[in-house]
Amino acid sequence: MVKTVAEVMTPDPIMVGPQTSIREVIKIIAEQRISGLPVVDNAGKLVGIISETDLLWQEAGVEPPVYIMFLDSVIYLENPARYDHELHKALGQTVEEVMSGHPVSVKPDLSLRKAAKLMQEKSIRRVAVTGDGGKVIGILSSGDIVRAMAAELEE
Repeated sequence: MVKTVAEVMTPDPIMVGPQTSIREVIKIIAEQRISGLPVVDNAGKLVGIISETDLLWQEAGVEPPVYIMFLDSVIYLENPARYDHELHKALGQTVEEVMSGHPVSVKPDLSLRKAAKLMQEKSIRRVAVTGDGGKVIGILSSGDIVRAMAAELEE
């Protein structure tokens, strides 16, 4: 029998808004032992995902891009825009400043196999599950998929 995302997802996930403080998100992630949260607007629509990876910039910091000086000109050997992006994440105080934008979402009736393939192709560990009107109704993590696989082995 083909399983769907709805059968395996975690329904009604904890969600945060774009203006939620990073401190609050760190507490939620640590206390709930989860690796990420959907970020929703006032209408409950998905606007981003904030994960442990996004929060690591807070601790790791950022290295300035390598450059050389030539005839009173600065020549960057790395893309300085990447540095700006990383610095913004490292210094961010709200979810909006740190979250990963352009989140991947799936519908609840999608097959679990297709969802797993999408996650693997995009190298992501979680996807928001959206229902009618784009509102978040669940979250599917790689852990949910592995637990479903384990349950099939026991059957």
